[in-house]
Amino acid sequence: MKLSTKGRYAVMAMVDLCKSSTGRPIALADIAERQEISLSYLEQLFGKLRRAELVKSVRGPGGGYLLARGANEICISDVILAVDEPISTTRCTEAEGCRSDNARCLTHNLWEALSDQIYMYLDSVTLEDVAERRDNLARVGHKNHERSVTIAAE
Repeated sequence: MKLSTKGRYAVMAMVDLCKSSTGRPIALADIAERQEISLSYLEQLFGKLRRAELVKSVRGPGGGYLLARGANEICISDVILAVDEPISTTRCTEAEGCRSDNARCLTHNLWEALSDQIYMYLDSVTLEDVAERRDNLARVGHKNHERSVTIAAE
């Protein structure tokens, strides 16, 4: 799986917003400068993050963005999915298989299970975890709800 700049930059910007939060809105220009990300690109990403209700925008002088919920309530998977970044290691679409005859390839279930594991990990890590640079990120799994992973047998 390769994470595009959309997902990577959205996570970087959201962690920056989390760390910079003082209860006042943070200007995207400040995040863009600190993270060395194009302001116009951030504006596009934050439009998607706002529609996903992960951030709130404040207009006018002193305006900017705030987290819509606590940093401990926003998972990295929420951010990545909000900017339309698929968390998938298979090459299949939902409607078709990965082979020319629309059948699944022999290793499909392997890659699908890996996608599930990646999703579960990203769903168990919050913005707060990353912002606090917790040393145990590899072992984080403190979500209040659990997801089950099922691998469909062919």
